[in-house]
Amino acid sequence: MGSVLAIDIGGTKLAAALVDDRGAVLRDGTVPTPRDDVMGALAGLVRKVTEGGPRPLAVGIGSAGPLDAVAGTVSPVNMPSWRGFPLRDRVGELTGLPTVLAGDAQCFAVGEHWLGAGRGSASLLGMVVSTGIGGGLVIDGVPLLGPTGNAGHVGHMTVDPYGEECECGGRGCVERYASGPNLVRWAREHGWTGADAKDLAADAENGDATAVAAFERGARALAAMIVSMAAAVEVSTVVIGGGVAGAGKVLFEPLDRAIAEVAGLAFVKAVEVRPTTLGVRAGLAGAARLAWTSLAPPPEPRGAR
Repeated sequence: MGSVLAIDIGGTKLAAALVDDRGAVLRDGTVPTPRDDVMGALAGLVRKVTEGGPRPLAVGIGSAGPLDAVAGTVSPVNMPSWRGFPLRDRVGELTGLPTVLAGDAQCFAVGEHWLGAGRGSASLLGMVVSTGIGGGLVIDGVPLLGPTGNAGHVGHMTVDPYGEECECGGRGCVERYASGPNLVRWAREHGWTGADAKDLAADAENGDATAVAAFERGARALAAMIVSMAAAVEVSTVVIGGGVAGAGKVLFEPLDRAIAEVAGLAFVKAVEVRPTTLGVRAGLAGAARLAWTSLAPPPEPRGAR
């Protein structure tokens, strides 16, 4: 049967699993992400997951970014000890296995397309709406990673060229309007006194006018981005995960309304928006899928005998 090793690198936890070619998890484990010596913690986790189990055939890594997939390096915002860190090569040296690297949100999209809410979709946009907003694309069943591995950075698509300045240096980015901290920031600027995005969602569900307005404002920004993506690459399905997606109907109902108001062309109006079904497991599933795909022989050129 065989298995691959999937690794998910985040600012709060490291996760790893042995995954077979049908997506079943054979063994797994997690550890908190330390402030220093992240590689030491990862090496210990890999040993724990792999020792005594079937030897994996390849490794797939999903990591918080920014990253450079060509160089195999990562510089996660929440991990200050890693700047231009050669993660792909270090894991390859640790395991002695072929290793592939992609962004964590890209792995989310690939995982949902393989095993989750996007299964069977012709073209999918996967989005993680949380502290930031990340994304990944699967077009005609194939992950679209981009020349440097940064395709799908939908959180920094501009939805208002005259809008607020974003932390990335751009202006009018989706993340500035719809990420958890920015929903909270806007609500506080308008008189809301709660603690965090979870409180904001609870208040919106209870009908607090400012909390409702914050989610409607965020939903309009997300809708503008989704409609633009659908028009550009004919995305048929959008799967949304992350902490803000946990708000449920407080987010998804105004998002559906906003898409209906903004979309014009029939194929754009047809886009379906769904919540994640894999949740936190999506990243590992996507990393495993990329590892399995890396083992497949390349197709013969057309006309080859």
